[in-house]
Amino acid sequence: MLSTIKNKFISFIQLILVLIFIIFEEIIWEGVAKPIYELIHSLKILQTIEKKIEHINAYIILVVFILMLITVETFGVYAGMLFVSGHILLGLALYISKIPIAAFTFWLFRVSEDKLMQFDWFKWLYEKIMVAIAYLKSLTIYLDTMERLKSIKYKFKNIIEMIKRKYFANKSPFIARLKHLYKDMKALLRK
Repeated sequence: MLSTIKNKFISFIQLILVLIFIIFEEIIWEGVAKPIYELIHSLKILQTIEKKIEHINAYIILVVFILMLITVETFGVYAGMLFVSGHILLGLALYISKIPIAAFTFWLFRVSEDKLMQFDWFKWLYEKIMVAIAYLKSLTIYLDTMERLKSIKYKFKNIIEMIKRKYFANKSPFIARLKHLYKDMKALLRK
């Protein structure tokens, strides 16, 4: 009886962790933050800064990185508190505003990773986080959930493609009607 309750509790905790990870990794990172990171990485001014970072002391980079990471995480926690307290729009606005900062923080980590890994405690912590992420990704519940999400994503893409073909094709009657309506409205406005 006690081991059954313990197993159910552990499964519940795993489910919560997997769902949180999927929300952050698959939806927020892949859908929003990664494109922002790629945009940041492509900016010429930041490519110049990347070259200058090579010559900055590792302690300074560590302090800047930690301050940015604390800021991002504080925004996330506070946004969560706003959500829970019923201030959903404010929480959402705060969370959305933290995404570019998070992408910039990730960029800083990537361009200064060698310097940050010089600190044994930082390297140890990073490796432990990577092990925890690998563990979450190896769980059956994660793998099953990802398969379901892929299926849903595939179905959603098919629906979007069908809508595009039906309503937005070059010779679609829908588009023809919209163009005709536009011309009529334009003619009315000229009178």
